[in-house]
Order: sequence, then C-alpha cells, then structure tokens
Amino acid sequence: MPPSSLNLLRALSLFLLLTPSISTAHNVTFFEDAFWSNPHLDSFSLTKHKDCTAPPPPSPPFGVGRAFFSKQVRFLDRSINATASFSCRFSFTSSTSPPSCPSGDALAFLIASSTADFIPQDSYLAVEFNSNTSRVAIAVDNTTPASSAAAGIDLHGGREVTSWIEYRHSDTTIRVWISHSNRIRPRHPILSSKIDLSTRFKDLMSVGFTAANVRGSSAYTVERWRFKTFLGIVPPTIAMDGLKTGDCSVCSQIDTTIEFGSFQRHRMRKEILILIVVLTTFAALTVMFGAAVVACVCAVRRHGCKWAQKQRRAYRFHEGRTVPMMLSLSEIRSATNGFSHDRIIGEGGSAVVYVGKIPHCGTVAIKRFNHESHYNESSFSRVPFNTEFATMAGCLRHKNLVQMQGWCCEMNELVLVYEYMANGSLDKILHGRTPCSRLLTWEKRRNIVLGVASALIYLHEECDSQIIHRDVKTCNILLDVELNPKLGDFGLAEVFRQSLRGLEGGRDGAMGYLAPEYAFSGIPTVKTDVYSFGVVVLEVASGRRPVDKGGCLLSEQVWGMWERGGLVEAADPKLVGRFSRGEMERMLVVGLACVHPNGEMRPRMREAARMLRGEAPLPALPTKRPVVMIQSVVPQIAEEMVLSCDDTDTQWSTPRTHFSKNQYHPDFSA
Repeated sequence: MPPSSLNLLRALSLFLLLTPSISTAHNVTFFEDAFWSNPHLDSFSLTKHKDCTAPPPPSPPFGVGRAFFSKQVRFLDRSINATASFSCRFSFTSSTSPPSCPSGDALAFLIASSTADFIPQDSYLAVEFNSNTSRVAIAVDNTTPASSAAAGIDLHGGREVTSWIEYRHSDTTIRVWISHSNRIRPRHPILSSKIDLSTRFKDLMSVGFTAANVRGSSAYTVERWRFKTFLGIVPPTIAMDGLKTGDCSVCSQIDTTIEFGSFQRHRMRKEILILIVVLTTFAALTVMFGAAVVACVCAVRRHGCKWAQKQRRAYRFHEGRTVPMMLSLSEIRSATNGFSHDRIIGEGGSAVVYVGKIPHCGTVAIKRFNHESHYNESSFSRVPFNTEFATMAGCLRHKNLVQMQGWCCEMNELVLVYEYMANGSLDKILHGRTPCSRLLTWEKRRNIVLGVASALIYLHEECDSQIIHRDVKTCNILLDVELNPKLGDFGLAEVFRQSLRGLEGGRDGAMGYLAPEYAFSGIPTVKTDVYSFGVVVLEVASGRRPVDKGGCLLSEQVWGMWERGGLVEAADPKLVGRFSRGEMERMLVVGLACVHPNGEMRPRMREAARMLRGEAPLPALPTKRPVVMIQSVVPQIAEEMVLSCDDTDTQWSTPRTHFSKNQYHPDFSA
C-alpha cells in the first residue's frame, strides 16, 4: 500500500493503544477527538488544531478522530443474492493552524466491519484525501494495493471540497469525483477502480469518516454528508446522487439513507408541508375507503359472486411484484442457450428478442440490446435500453402492458426480460397465415382494440408522470394464449413532467402510423399516440397494412370509402361477413376520427374508448377527407423564447418557421 494510505492507518493502529473516547448523538457516534462543530448538529470535526511548536507530549504527537453512523448498514442481502450499490456525497474543509505548522495527514471516507476495534486486517473500504500530497486514494485491505491519483485541486487551506463516491455492483467499479463546487459534479471521475465488494464486505458494515494528524496540525471538518445504498435496481448511466428515495424503480425496502447538513436543513420546511399533505390525503383516503367498502357490499348483494370474484382477481394483479429482479449474465446465457440463433423470436433496430426459461419466472422473452445502441452522449433519453428500462421498471402495472420480469447489466450486455406472449405480435396474426389467424374473430378484434385503448389511457392519464408511447403499431401489440392484447416496446417512450425538457423531439416510429404534425415537427403529444391508435383500429378492422405496396396510406383508402358512402366495404374479407355491421361501422368511424389530420379534432383516448364501447355518440365526420393543417404544438413560453433568441440554437429539431403565430399549411394531400 502506498505511503499516502499507510500514514492514516498507522495512526489509527497506534491510537488503539490508548483508551478511546466515545460519544453518541443524533445517530452519529464520535470516537476520540471528533465532535459536533456547530450548535445545529449538522457538521462535525474529526480532529483539532495542536501546537506543533511545543515540546512533544508523552503520548504520540498527533490526534485521531472518527465519526460513524450509529446503525450498521446492510450491503449484502443473501436472501436475494444482491450486493448493494451505493452513492456518497460529502463536503469537507481542512484548515491548518498555526501557520508555522504543516498540514495534517489525511481524511478518509470509511466503510468498515467494526467501529470499536478498527485494525488494518479487518474488512474495510477507504477513500482517502491526503492534504499533504493533494492525492486521492482507494484502499480495500492490506493485501490489495491502493489505487491513487492527483486530486487536481487544493485539499487544504480551508476551502470547501466536495466529493462524490459511487459504487455500482453491476460493473463492480468504484468511482470518485472531487470539486470546489458542491452543486455540479465534474463530468469525469478522477479515480476509478474495479473492486468486487461482494467478496470483501460482510452483510452489515459501519459507514463514516476518520482523520489523523501525523506530522502537522489540521482541523478536518465534514460540513455536509449524504449517503444512500441501492439493493434494488440502479439503471446504468444514471447518476445515483440525483435519484429520489421514493423512486420505486430503484429503491428497496431495506435501503439505507443518511443525510446531514444543508441538504437536510433546507428541505425541512418542504418536508413539513409534505407531511401535512400526506396526513390530509390519508384522512381523505380513509373516508373514501369506507365509502368504497359500503358500495362494494351493496354491489355484491346486487350482482352476486361473479362480480366479487372479478374484483378479487383485479386486486391480486395489482398486488404483484413492483421491482423486476436483477439477473446474472450466466442466467441469461443459460436461458438462451448462449444466445442461440434458434431461440430468436424477433428482431428490431436496437435489439434481438429470444425465448428462454428462467427459474422462478418460467418461459420468458429476453430482449438483448445491440452494442451500438448502448450509449448516446447527446441525450440519455435517446438510448433505447435506458428509456425502456426507466419506463417499464417505473411501477407500470396494467393488465394490457407487457410486464418486465427482470434485467441484466453485466460486462458489455444490456438485457431486459419480459413475460412471454405465446401468440406473438398482432401484425403476424393479422397479416400472416398462422393457425391463429382463423381464431381472430370479430369479438377478439374488438377486445384487442379496447385493450390497447385501456393501456394508452393508463399511460396518458393514470400514471404519476404522463407517458407518450410514440410507437403504437400492431407489431408492438403482443397476444397471450387467449389472444388478450398487451402493449410493449417502450424503447421510444417519452416520460413527460411539467417542464420544457419534455419537448425534446426527434422523429421516431413507423411510417403509416405517424401523425402528420409529428412527422413534420418531431414533437410528440398524446394526440400523436391517438393518431397511431387510429391506424391500428383501421388495420384491425380492415385487415389491410398501414401502407400498401403502392405507397398509399390505409387512412386515405378508408377516407375514400367514407366519401363514397361505402365505409363497411373496408371490413376484412377474412371475416366473411361474421360481424355486426353496426359495430364494424362504429369502429371504422372511431378510427377515422383518431386519424383526423388536425390533431385538435382528434378525441382523447378515454373518449375514443367510450365511443368504441357505445357509451358516447360518434363524432360528425366531414364528408370529405380534411386538408392537413400543421401548427405549433409548443407551449407559448417556448414560442416566446425561440422568437426572442434569433442567434441561439434551440433544443428542438423543428424549423424556426414552425413557431410562427400564423398557421402553416403544407399540402399533404398530394
């Protein structure tokens, strides 16, 4: 181990010969010289200044201080064979006094199996910041040499230094960043080291800091500290320091969060408001639950056991697992027979799908992403794996959405594991000559359309954050054994929160399913999903492809039949007349309403579903196909920003003329 790391460990070893001083307050246990450095109890000092000019005292001429979180933290969960990833962010200062003294030795962030008897042979991880040499080092034990690097900034002199430390078990790598700014993490770490902590850590470890003065006199003070473990899922390339505790796609029930300093104090008022809102909501939900129980009892008495059984089945569905399991690459290879070509059941632009069997999951669909689709420096949201993972792992639970069972991020492989849909995609059954094609009766087709509508209503209106699928088409609608539909492939999905960031565009999707304004501007909205759904409705009813061999759009063909007064002529000949004429006409009219060239005239998904079920009147369609009218779909604030910044490049791929107050009318009818 290099001298920079030995100094601190030697100081700790020598100090064990003395009787330690221990005190505990506010979930922090102090050893030796450590103490709270201000009355708010949100920063602590590990060492004190000493007079290095005075004659040496009889005891060793240095001070040692340690501060640990008073509860041990779980890093291994053997019940699910998981090793925690973790994120640590802290700010510290190192001040030397008197000026005639050299600076102290070092401060270290420490994860150790023991706080009472720390010895170099014990299990530990130390990230050391040496103020004498201005170097940063990572040490694991006495048998493993430390890796170190120049800090690149001054580590002493009293200026605040912030460090970010992350360990991702998916790639068994620990990374360290440092900066004089506590707000913006540098783009690249100064130190990165491959370490598999699962073979070195015990189930429970202690987390804290230690510092020592060997040759000088420095007061090391930790100004603020945030630490979090992740025994759940950590999406690759996401900065863990920014993840929220309540993010159900990431957090586990046994994760640990530690926070001291301004990170916590500045949020106190917000947390009080949140507590008031939670209590008020809880009281309201209690009243609503009581009313619901009374309503359920009355309904069961009226409708009998069949209704009650249906509700219990729906309740069990929502009780399912909320976090997909992390799988090893060896499990994935075993399930696919080494990614055998014989196991391929589908291929796309960014991934290949295999069928396989995994213990505790049964038969599954394994989606292996192509290596060239792993990274995109310009935008995290444009990486298919990241987009699909973040969307599907984010607690999407609906009977008409394909459910994610697990994931794998190991070596150079990115894999998502989904439930297996025995009958494959709708387009293969609808347009192919499979044995299941004859089973696609009118009743099944109507059920498929209503199921997809229900899934889109959930994405658009019922999720915590609105999700726009952007790629609704028949090859992304999968069918189970009973031909029940499930919408899948969220590789292009956009999760919209109330910010301009949600407007990042880019034309994606399949020709024939793209709304005119989306093909023109590249900006998705719920109405562009409605347009794609409308094409699916027409495709299911007519059995025709969205674009024929001559390049004619299906929507134009059906509009032509509507203009001639023969709309039902569009019905699929394979149905041989076995359908309700009224229901067929209703479905085709709803399809045309959804593919209206003017997005504002299209119904929302909930309205379209009600019309399909006959619960709402059909819209009055124009006698002739409307002319396409493209206008801005960007909020007013964005228009003002673009119009006032002539020399500034914007984040949208839309031409500047799109934001004009005047409508733009390109002729798409030719």
